[in-house]
Amino acid sequence: MPNLFAIKGYQIYFWSNENNEPIHVHISEGQPTPNATKIWLTSKGGCVVAHNKSQIPQNKLNDLLEAIQAQFFYICQRWMKAFSTDKIDFYC
Repeated sequence: MPNLFAIKGYQIYFWSNENNEPIHVHISEGQPTPNATKIWLTSKGGCVVAHNKSQIPQNKLNDLLEAIQAQFFYICQRWMKAFSTDKIDFYC
C-alpha cells in the first residue's frame, strides 16, 4: 500500500489493488483502515468525495481536500509509478 503523505494526523494513501478504478486516494486518521474516506481526483486537478466512511469532520475534510488538490501532480506521478502505467483514468 503506497503511503503518499500525512497531514494533521491523517494518512493519505492508495490501496495497492485498486488500479482498475479511476485515480483516487484514501484518507484515515492514524493507520490505514478498510473504512477509510475515499477521494476521486478529477482531470481538471480537483477532487470529489466518493464517501466519508471514516466520518472525518467537514472542516478537517475541507483542509484535507485542499492538500490533495495542492499535491495533484505528485499524486498522479505516484499513481503511475505504483501501478506501472503511463495513462491515468479520472473520475470526471
